Amino acid sequence: MTLTTNTRTYDVRTFGCQMNVHDSERLSGLLESAGYQKASDPEDADIVVFNTCAVRENADNKLYGNLGQLLVKKEAKPDLQIAVGGCLAQKDRETIVQRAPWVDVVFGTHNIGSLPVLLERARHNEEAQVEILESLQTFPSHLPAKRDSTYAAWVSISVGCNNTCTFCIVPSLRGKEKDRRPGEILAEIQALVEQGVVEVTLLGQNVNTYGVEFGDKGAFAKLLRACGQIEGLERVRFTSPHPAAFTDDVIDAMAETPNVMPTLHMPLQSGSDRILKEMRRSYRMEKYLGILERVRKQIPNAAITTDLIVGFPGETEEDFEQTMQAVRDSRFAACYTFQYSKRPGTPAAELPGQLPKEVVQARYERLLQLVNEIAWQENQAQIGQTVEVLVANEGRKDQKTSRMSGRARDNRLVHFEVPAGAEIPRPGDMVTVKITDAAPYHLLADQDADAIYELRRTRAGDAWDAAEAASCGTPTMLGESGAAATVNLGLPGLRSAGH
Repeated sequence: MTLTTNTRTYDVRTFGCQMNVHDSERLSGLLESAGYQKASDPEDADIVVFNTCAVRENADNKLYGNLGQLLVKKEAKPDLQIAVGGCLAQKDRETIVQRAPWVDVVFGTHNIGSLPVLLERARHNEEAQVEILESLQTFPSHLPAKRDSTYAAWVSISVGCNNTCTFCIVPSLRGKEKDRRPGEILAEIQALVEQGVVEVTLLGQNVNTYGVEFGDKGAFAKLLRACGQIEGLERVRFTSPHPAAFTDDVIDAMAETPNVMPTLHMPLQSGSDRILKEMRRSYRMEKYLGILERVRKQIPNAAITTDLIVGFPGETEEDFEQTMQAVRDSRFAACYTFQYSKRPGTPAAELPGQLPKEVVQARYERLLQLVNEIAWQENQAQIGQTVEVLVANEGRKDQKTSRMSGRARDNRLVHFEVPAGAEIPRPGDMVTVKITDAAPYHLLADQDADAIYELRRTRAGDAWDAAEAASCGTPTMLGESGAAATVNLGLPGLRSAGH
């Protein structure tokens, strides 16, 4: 389509978690349905939308820093529109407009579908539009989407959370858990597969309590098994189950459903039972380690990852050492580590014993060193293994290092070399390679004497070709150095600290 002079362009910028990423795809879809077009250069966009998280303080700071930078642009380009949505908007409401009166639209987590109307209303009325609903208006998955990837997709199964963790602001912003009906979820997955998607990530604040709204405690395990019946769906994974509600039927479903990936993200938060109690996490280390033991018994090759918070109010050196020991005992493939962030409106913010920054920083660095050592050891154990990689080209240095990238079935990041003269895979294709080396955060599969390289072209790769052709792009080609050109299409993946 030819861009006309009166077609307004947009750029959606996401600061936050996987649910924010999912919602951003819907925001892009809504804007395109309303006649806007994605800006070829984000710096020149007519509309800038910030989709925000409020779980960590740095998301706040990042947002207001970016809004400050946009003020100069808005002064030079008065018709520039700025919108702020997501959890931070739900939390701060009028505060955003007070601190940044040049913002045109503020909308919450429950009414992302209102964005196009609010933008138009702001233009017409020439004043900021603030609309925050207290309950979910339209389930985000019912909205149009412009997905970042042709081969992998987020599929939301629930929104909101019924837990009361003292450090978390999500329940007050996203509300109580709302579950989609299983048939609706499976229909969306089937439609995605027909479009070429080969991997889906089931998304929710607490996926394993799925079914609580309609009274089926076994609903999540049943959903996993049902995903196994969808022809053409090669990989299924899910985010952030809560250990307190994690049941053996889910482990059974993971082990017995071939397309469920052998990967599990199980947030621990702290290795101290006393701190877990203060966090209201409703489980203790004995239960947590028992879950890991049962998972590894049935899925020996499972890559298990976790979240850890350092410096929770009242955390003593003994508490911290218990977290360190928990990491040693658990042997995580990766840990997403965070320094405790005091969030106004959460019970933890009012607890005594808030720790000095320097104490938290020192403990954080010790923890980071340990989790990196263990992750490296766990990755080194993969050397010599043959793995199937879903090509994603998410490596930032791929072109420089003459490699391509993707994820193994256990979700480990793999950088691999394509043999000279071999066919270049497309994003969404599968390659089988042998791991030759490892680092804490990735694996390498280089072309040594015993190298393996097998390419399996997929419908997902075909879909990528079709999308490139439709956008007048060029399919995968070699760079000047002979390396495959880098293509980043946003394979859903867990974000590390600093989101």
